[in-house]
Amino acid sequence: MKKNFLALIFLAVSLISSNVLFAQTKVKKTLFVIVDGISSDSKEKIATPNLDAIAKIGGYTRAYVGGGKDTYSQTPTISAVGYNSLLTGTWVNKHNVWDNDIKDPNYNYWTLFRFFESQYPQKKTAIFSTWLDNRTKLVGEGLPQTEKLRLDYSFDGFELDTAHFPHDKTAQYIHNIDEKVVNEAAAYIQEQAPDMSWLYLEYTDDMGHRYGDSEQFHKAIQMMDDQMGRIWKAISYREKTFNEDWLMVLTTDHGRSPKDGKGHGGQSDRERGTWIVTNAKNLNASFKNTPGIVDIMPTVARHMNMNIPKGQAFEIDGVPFTGKVSATKLNAVKTGNKIALTWQSVDKEGKAKIWLSIKNNFKTGSQDLYYLMDEVEVANEKAEIDISKYPSGFYKIVLEAKYNNANYWVVEK
Repeated sequence: MKKNFLALIFLAVSLISSNVLFAQTKVKKTLFVIVDGISSDSKEKIATPNLDAIAKIGGYTRAYVGGGKDTYSQTPTISAVGYNSLLTGTWVNKHNVWDNDIKDPNYNYWTLFRFFESQYPQKKTAIFSTWLDNRTKLVGEGLPQTEKLRLDYSFDGFELDTAHFPHDKTAQYIHNIDEKVVNEAAAYIQEQAPDMSWLYLEYTDDMGHRYGDSEQFHKAIQMMDDQMGRIWKAISYREKTFNEDWLMVLTTDHGRSPKDGKGHGGQSDRERGTWIVTNAKNLNASFKNTPGIVDIMPTVARHMNMNIPKGQAFEIDGVPFTGKVSATKLNAVKTGNKIALTWQSVDKEGKAKIWLSIKNNFKTGSQDLYYLMDEVEVANEKAEIDISKYPSGFYKIVLEAKYNNANYWVVEK
């Protein structure tokens, strides 16, 4: 009897341990989505039940693009520029994509795909896109500058197929391509579940350009929401059926012009005003503090357990909006031989190291020399460093804290 009792205890402990292990070893997956050209005020005017369902699990917040307004990082509110800010976690002063021509991207600032493929070559990546340049120019697939990076699956380039998608004056062909891309993404995710994927849809921006703030544009937003419902259904199936932990992040690349909604590219609040929807459950305080599009990159990297080398991590402008974060909103002001630093502390534990470089060798693929200027309590939210020994017209400052880094440049004209 005693042996049977002990056997039952052993069996119960084994089952509990197995369940705990099962819960702890869920396979992490990510899908990030860019739906083009929907300002935050436009999105909030239209019923989006599918986006709302995702946000109910995680959250919705207003966000921004455009970098630091009137600073060294001010970034055009243009499509490809925004895409690359998401992919690299940096503003235009670093990634160097200034417009949709994508003339000379600085591939020294790695994209999510390059980090992921480099660290996890055995895992699977995918892109589903209504614009071919996202893969060939921004991600830089097959280019020597990206060490001939290869994604595992791509579904794009249909805008060049005028036989099947003849270009009509109302841009209906773009909607048709979006539909094809979405349906493939939903099916592929449900069946193959790539580890990290990017979905891009264009039609909403086309309607904004053609009709501005209009019934056509609003209808396009409703169509987009329906499309996201199909994607969410596939992800929900994977989570319920398999041992997978999915992060889904949806955003837009820019807002719309304040006058009539037909344009974008400038620095008005409406052109800079975007939004983020996610199913992430462990959102931190910075999520509700108007995150930037650059914050998506480190959030994805954190979810996917990417280990970003220190020199590259120092360059990332974004801050994760999930999990613990030490400091955000770093700012620096130079007066004479002093630079005054301020930041917002979130998780206030631990100290922060203040690093200074007076060169930007990283831009050309070399390493920067950093000087350790001070170490302070992150909760102080301010510090002052003496730069009298480092005469320069350029200062790159990094706050290295327990849970994240923040960086800021001082550029003297």
